Amino acid sequence: MKFTHATLPQRVVFAAGESPAAVAAEVEALGGSKVMLIASDREKELADPIAKEIPVVLRHEEVVMHVPVEVAGRALRTAVDAGADILVSVGGGSTTGLAKAVALTTGLPIVAVPTTYAGSEATNVWGLTEGETKTTGVDDKVLPASVVYDAGLLTSLPGEMTVASGLNAMAHCVDSMWGPRTDPIDRALAQEGIRALATGLPSVAADSTGVEGIEQTLYGAYLAAVAFASAGSGMHHKICHVLGGMFNLPHAQTHAVVLPYVLAFNAPHAPEAEARIAQGFGSRTAGAGLAALREALDAPRALRDYGMPEDGIAKALGPITKAIPGNNPAPVTDENLTALLTAAWAGDPIN
Repeated sequence: MKFTHATLPQRVVFAAGESPAAVAAEVEALGGSKVMLIASDREKELADPIAKEIPVVLRHEEVVMHVPVEVAGRALRTAVDAGADILVSVGGGSTTGLAKAVALTTGLPIVAVPTTYAGSEATNVWGLTEGETKTTGVDDKVLPASVVYDAGLLTSLPGEMTVASGLNAMAHCVDSMWGPRTDPIDRALAQEGIRALATGLPSVAADSTGVEGIEQTLYGAYLAAVAFASAGSGMHHKICHVLGGMFNLPHAQTHAVVLPYVLAFNAPHAPEAEARIAQGFGSRTAGAGLAALREALDAPRALRDYGMPEDGIAKALGPITKAIPGNNPAPVTDENLTALLTAAWAGDPIN
């Protein structure tokens, strides 16, 4: 073996039903006395009990998918004007992403309280969208100092969003198997993440209020994100970032649709990764395992269902080709990438 692995420093607290006290403890441990609480109006009921336990100087509710630069700019100005010394985000990936955008400039510590399985809370990756272009980067300033996972906050997550968000987490695992910096530690974390997600998601789909299923899924989503933060963004995520920014597609659903097509594209060229993914699913092949899970969850199937225009395939081809890492297991050509995107757009069966 010959590799270099970096483990990101972060406190992770699992505290079902106890997020207000747990967040307060993390804020105190970080020395925070002026909290900017970021939570959209949709998350108000979840954020209110937390707000009562921490020294909030500002509540910021403007949260927009893909974090447009102008939205990030307004959040930054309000944070500076309020003299905030710590950020608490309560919400999904867009909420965490906005907190990261503020931290990127200010260096303020973040306590993240996820209400989906997005995984952004466990990575040092930030993303901003300007016009039709989504730009991502890596900076340790945006890694939340603490994460509080409270399964009770996800019991009201709609079933459709649970499935899409969970499959987004699964995409972190799969992409970590062949990301540009992947190593054996990343692959081990990703394989256990696949196992946990494949166990937890059907349970949550059957009973959206079941805390045990939610915790298993949160555990898998966390492992997925940790592996992804180390391994780096592979072909799958490059495709989804380009499409999401270019056509304003919903983040989780886009990942849920694209994942099986990228897995089918790369798996024949990455036998070790394919075997690990299959073992995580407990299936004969990686593709069969993912297909069975998607069938059980009634997963999103076609990009056209979420607003992507058919002529967008040709438009996205160049930016995607440019973004895909050079070490992708399968060689990428205009022809085979067009075929992949066309199939994902239409929701065609996977051969």
